[in-house]
Amino acid sequence: MNELDKVYAQNIAKEYLPKPTNKLRQLKKLDNRARRPAFIAAMSIGIAGALIFGTGLSFGLGVLGFGMGAMIAAVVLAAAGLAVCTVNYPLYLRLLEKGKKKYSFEILELAREISESD
Repeated sequence: MNELDKVYAQNIAKEYLPKPTNKLRQLKKLDNRARRPAFIAAMSIGIAGALIFGTGLSFGLGVLGFGMGAMIAAVVLAAAGLAVCTVNYPLYLRLLEKGKKKYSFEILELAREISESD
């Protein structure tokens, strides 16, 4: 076994060892826990709105249909998709504020401990 194989095996083994928890890592985890629900909801709703809007555009360009019915569907779907995308950012901010409020005490206490220990 050559030296590169040993280094590679050691790097893989390091990934499976339990990591020591320090306060900064805990702070990052809490911050991620506060932000993740808002991010997931915003991405999901944004993707859904973009797909609805894109379907409306496809009807409007004649890719999925033609005639007056397709144009009506295009306008309705594009407007619905645009409405979903427009509501997405305020909803994200509200969910982010809720997550921050939920974890604010723990985050502030941990941040205070970290700043005082220096």
